[in-house]
Amino acid sequence: MTTAAYPPGGTFLDTLKRSFVDVPIDSEQNVSTTEFLEAAESLTTLFDVLGSVAFTPVKSDMLGNVKKALSGSFGKPLSPPQIPPTPPPSTFPQLTFPSGLDFTALALTQNLSTPTEELSASFRAAYGGTLKPHHSFMVKPIFSAAMSACPYRKDFYVKLGEDEGKVAEGLKKWLEALLKEIAILKTFLASKEAKW
Repeated sequence: MTTAAYPPGGTFLDTLKRSFVDVPIDSEQNVSTTEFLEAAESLTTLFDVLGSVAFTPVKSDMLGNVKKALSGSFGKPLSPPQIPPTPPPSTFPQLTFPSGLDFTALALTQNLSTPTEELSASFRAAYGGTLKPHHSFMVKPIFSAAMSACPYRKDFYVKLGEDEGKVAEGLKKWLEALLKEIAILKTFLASKEAKW
């Protein structure tokens, strides 16, 4: 028997401490760091819904990066909380943190837009273009196992909410906000300001 990951009448997104939709972005395209990291931390609960222990390393890696960024142990503490221009490049792990978020966002975006595709195929395609190039030969098999352990599409979306339309609409907005924030972060990390 599957346990629902949402409140009655709601969706999985209603359980998140912070949504990417609620992360402030100012007129100069600065993303509020604290809220962004809280939303990233909330995203990791999605791996619990995926339901396989194979996703434990993915979740642990993301949570570890969020905790380090919040504590400032990647570089200077995050004060004032904005991306960009405040954090130096060492504030976020150079590649894996944005890539991990990108991996999840791209996989779910592709899966939502391709109703006949199974989650494993969407996650495998996203992995190849985001995290895989940065992983060692020791790590790649762990992620490969996670892709293979994805639940069937029909089983996964039922765990996110009873109303399929409401789930799809909410996920779409959440993913659009996440992808926008990732784009800002990637632009900053590629800028001259981040190269100090």
